[in-house]
Amino acid sequence: MTTSQWERLLENAGTWVGSFTQVSPQGTILADVPSVVALKPLDRGSAMRQEIHKHPPDGDPSQRVLEYRSLNKSILFFEGGAFSQGSIQWGPFSEFGAELGFIQGSERLRLVQLFDKTSHLSQFTLIREHLEGTTPTPRPALTVEQLLGTWRGEAVTLYPDLSPAETYPTELTLTPTATGLGQTLRYGDRGAITSEGRIVDDRLLFEGETQTVQVLLLPAGASATCPLAITPRQGIFLEAGWLITPSRRQRMIRCYNAQGGWVSLTLVTEEKQGA
Repeated sequence: MTTSQWERLLENAGTWVGSFTQVSPQGTILADVPSVVALKPLDRGSAMRQEIHKHPPDGDPSQRVLEYRSLNKSILFFEGGAFSQGSIQWGPFSEFGAELGFIQGSERLRLVQLFDKTSHLSQFTLIREHLEGTTPTPRPALTVEQLLGTWRGEAVTLYPDLSPAETYPTELTLTPTATGLGQTLRYGDRGAITSEGRIVDDRLLFEGETQTVQVLLLPAGASATCPLAITPRQGIFLEAGWLITPSRRQRMIRCYNAQGGWVSLTLVTEEKQGA
């Protein structure tokens, strides 16, 4: 039976211990701030209280408290509790961005991608969390070698207008090339999409005629994919990835149309073939 958006929010209830890690567009870690985020259902689950505590190692602690009984139009949840919230519309001369969040048992991984008022990528925040009283699974920083091979899985796409969700098979193949990495992507019965990227330190750069898309390899098996700058009148996608085990990965993609409007949110769960 399909669960409601509010019921999916409740999958995130609990006290989450972790940190907010600020990362530059090139992957340099700028700060790592320990955190405790408590999501407490109220009134038999009809309301939510959210408490965000941050404890900077060289500054004063901070606290933010939110209470709400409904969800705004900028957020969507999947079955199991994974979610994304962020800008509904991109426009010139305005800040833009989104958070993409995964949940796996007693662990969460969230990634915030932000663009400045000049439409250039300005910052990432990587949030790694585990439920209070549990021990997080150690995961190394993501590497190109871990991604090589063929990944097959299933995608679920949700729509902000609450149109029926769609489910379809996926296949992603990553192979080394003379200059970097080749990528072939298939969604459902659509034709294959191929591209080739250059490897620069912990980044993959896919350089097109009008924009460059970067895949940044991050700690804890995470990755961030987005354009380095937003090109007007061209579709936008913001993607986060999480290598949960060496052979299981999730990716979440928030898509915008050529007019800058948010049109869909997709969660891909994929398994590495022959692993």
